[in-house]
Amino acid sequence: MTQPPLREWKTGLFDCCVDCSTCCYGFWCWPCLACSVSGLFSENYCLPLCDILTPAACVACGIPFIVPPAALSLRASIRHKHHIKGSLCEDMAISCFCVWCSWCQMHRELKNGGPTTVVQQPTQHTTVRGNVNPPGPVLVAAVRG
Repeated sequence: MTQPPLREWKTGLFDCCVDCSTCCYGFWCWPCLACSVSGLFSENYCLPLCDILTPAACVACGIPFIVPPAALSLRASIRHKHHIKGSLCEDMAISCFCVWCSWCQMHRELKNGGPTTVVQQPTQHTTVRGNVNPPGPVLVAAVRG
């Protein structure tokens, strides 16, 4: 089975005005937005707490901390699952320097829905005699919204 072509994110990293509710949600309660994104992606809702608690634990132990692990892993996973263009290097840079915008972009991507699967009944062009059951539905294509 061939992979669908890679596409762009549905909204840009700084497209806050496209969905003001997500932007306000991220601004006023960023941890709640991050937990919502994790849940929308069918991961544990508490996963983003790693981004909040890990820096404190690392600094307390004298370990430098740079990349938020939950933001990076979720961003890379969403990109991979939804066939979005990008690289791990881009994901790392965005997760380090624009983490709030990254969470908002991931929320908009998941909130707008993923690919839609279309199931179509096949048409029959032959004449069938006797008592024959027609074939079941066939998966035709995945359509991106």
